[in-house]
Amino acid sequence: MSSETTFARLRHSFQTDDRALEPIAAKVLAGERLSFDDGMALYRSGDILAVGWLANYVREKLHGNVAYFNVNRHINPTNVCVASCRLCAFGRKKGEAGTYTMALEEAWETAGAGYTEAVTEFHIVGGLHPDLPFEYFMDLVRGLKERFPKVHIKAFTMVEVAFLAKRGKMTIAETLERMKVAGVDSLPGGGAEIFADRIRHIICDHKIDGAEWLETAKTAHRIGLRSNATMLYGHVENDEDRVDHMLRLRVVQDETGGFQTFIPLAFHPDNTALAHIPRTTGMLDIKQIAVGRLLLDNFSHIKSYWQMVSPKIAQISLRFGADDIDGTVIEEKIYHDAGATTPQGLRRKDLVRLITEAGREPFERDTMYRAVTRNEDTFTVAV
Repeated sequence: MSSETTFARLRHSFQTDDRALEPIAAKVLAGERLSFDDGMALYRSGDILAVGWLANYVREKLHGNVAYFNVNRHINPTNVCVASCRLCAFGRKKGEAGTYTMALEEAWETAGAGYTEAVTEFHIVGGLHPDLPFEYFMDLVRGLKERFPKVHIKAFTMVEVAFLAKRGKMTIAETLERMKVAGVDSLPGGGAEIFADRIRHIICDHKIDGAEWLETAKTAHRIGLRSNATMLYGHVENDEDRVDHMLRLRVVQDETGGFQTFIPLAFHPDNTALAHIPRTTGMLDIKQIAVGRLLLDNFSHIKSYWQMVSPKIAQISLRFGADDIDGTVIEEKIYHDAGATTPQGLRRKDLVRLITEAGREPFERDTMYRAVTRNEDTFTVAV
């Protein structure tokens, strides 16, 4: 089904029992930007089907019936971390039981082992190690580029960049430039959590603040490094904090255009200092995808990260505003240490099945959303 046909199918009258959604629907259908108050009304609405219809309208207007995925691998080089974030079950203090730091050869071997399909992306994030020098991370990237020259390297969150800059007595710009020269192609969106200071003081007061995260992202975008953006929800934040977070991302995107994808991340409380908090519900997971799609009008892509919300919720979200369900991953440590019960990885055929059974057309992409054509264990990227 073509994008035009799919979009035409949605052109029937909007229906809702929630009168607060009617002026929002008028804005969405007219292509107008939503306000803070609109975002609050979306969260408060109990008519998830109406909110989802609006999000799906925008999603299909942008992407038709296509749903994106990629074949990627996560590499977490160390879990040693100087921070003591209450939201985290992954990080360990130096000397604690369960710590690890990969030797470079081990990291390179990990990148090339354990799968039969050629990956198009290495996703690299880890702890804030107090002793590893900056060159360890640059050597890691250079070694990956030498061994896997076609694979896109998406590495180091804004939090890691700021930490490495401080340890190396460099500016953020200098740090990012050196990362780019070493072979970093783009940045992941982690560490954003919730930008509101009140919330960060509770969940991650050892990290850079929200303004510093955003400024680091802007600097990356200015030197030609695109990035993702995330939001961690379902802990101690409220609807106002979520709307504020997304609108602050929207402002930066207006300025730089450097964000590729928005990824809402459901909080997993197990094995953290916030273990008393219940997990997110399916209703909240679906609504967060939809509200993100409606508020972030200048973001091309909204990802439903199956590792966090489950493959089933990710599949359903393809009808509630999401156009991407991430990739094969192979092995993931950070969220599984926090009690994620999803598989460590999915095969390419599993992702294709999820997308197809949702009535969408699978589109294998690289990190930059270019088409990937496969021939057994090799791939070609459309450029």
